[in-house]
Amino acid sequence: MDRNMKNFLIPLFVAAILFNAGPSQAKLNVVATLPDYGAIAEAIGGDKVRITSIARGTEDPHFVDARPSFIRILNQADMLIEGGAELEVGWLPPLVNSARNAKILADAPGHVILSRGMRLLDLPNGPVDRSMGDVHPLGNPHYALDSANGKIIATTIATAFSKVDPANAAFYDANLKKFNGRLDAKIAEWTKAIEPFRGTKVITYHKSFDYFLERFGLVLDGTIEPRPGIEPSPTHINALLPRAKADGVKLVIIEPNRSRKTSAYVANSVGAKLLTLPGMVGGHDKAKDYIDLFDYDVSQIVAALR
Repeated sequence: MDRNMKNFLIPLFVAAILFNAGPSQAKLNVVATLPDYGAIAEAIGGDKVRITSIARGTEDPHFVDARPSFIRILNQADMLIEGGAELEVGWLPPLVNSARNAKILADAPGHVILSRGMRLLDLPNGPVDRSMGDVHPLGNPHYALDSANGKIIATTIATAFSKVDPANAAFYDANLKKFNGRLDAKIAEWTKAIEPFRGTKVITYHKSFDYFLERFGLVLDGTIEPRPGIEPSPTHINALLPRAKADGVKLVIIEPNRSRKTSAYVANSVGAKLLTLPGMVGGHDKAKDYIDLFDYDVSQIVAALR
């Protein structure tokens, strides 16, 4: 074969290989309302997904600023993962409606509501309305702060990924097993670390840490908010202090977005330590993923009580 013929055939051969290989499979474009869900979705999806989290870890998930840029992000999503139980009810529905994306509308395979099938705390006994504060008729939506619920969240996400992307179902299932195995080992480690302090009385600002406290055997003695979402009044604080002092409260826990001034006053008045703990992934530099979040929070609590 002469040189001219080789120069002609080689480009054709390369082109044929590229054509037969076909385009690489596109990643699933996944939007999570909170970084906790996004972190777990990333652990399950690996390099098969592209994750965008709307809320930042330092924000109050009830009151996220619904920026217009979120509409474009949701318009291009293959899947939306939300917490449900009305956690995002104040800001998410208008964004989804404006995005005009059939993949993430209610009851579409690409709209995942994690609270379904979750055991929720603080279910109200009777009717509730907004005059009662940020009370959720479906129960307390901060269930991701029970580390064991992370396994339920991961399973729900893996099932959803496999449903919309069945070709990679085995990949998602393998990652789910790895994530749950790692989380089981860490839960045993965290439980052992906190075990000496079981029964310790705690005050929180909002009812964000209820699931965390129940998981690790700490006791919620009261909240700085008189009702969820309602700022504390002098009357409420004056009623809270003597009871907390009599009960021997040891910790006052707040999130980064809460008022430190009022919380410090409460802690000082009852002889407790004030801890600012992230309630979501990204709420502190050392809380980069879901397991990091609990690593940090547990270590800070143990150090404070020790």
